[in-house]
Amino acid sequence: MKKFICIVLVVVTTMVLFAGCGNRQIIDVTYSYDRAIIRLPNGEVVDGEVSSWRDYDGESIQIVIDGITYYTQASNVVLIREKEDIYG
Repeated sequence: MKKFICIVLVVVTTMVLFAGCGNRQIIDVTYSYDRAIIRLPNGEVVDGEVSSWRDYDGESIQIVIDGITYYTQASNVVLIREKEDIYG
């Protein structure tokens, strides 16, 4: 019986800790996007096809459009998925 109670406590504690992660994911899932719209600090807006992208801890994101790499805050970017491909 003590063993069962210990297991239940460990499971409940683990669930509470995972729930405390907020917006973080336990398992990272890779998403694919076809297009991005980026607002640059000088007011210019870049709209193009995404070659690759990567997000970093915090609010940073790196996007490659037409061979140019943009590194900015995620709040300056809209990622768009136009193709309906369930596998990304």
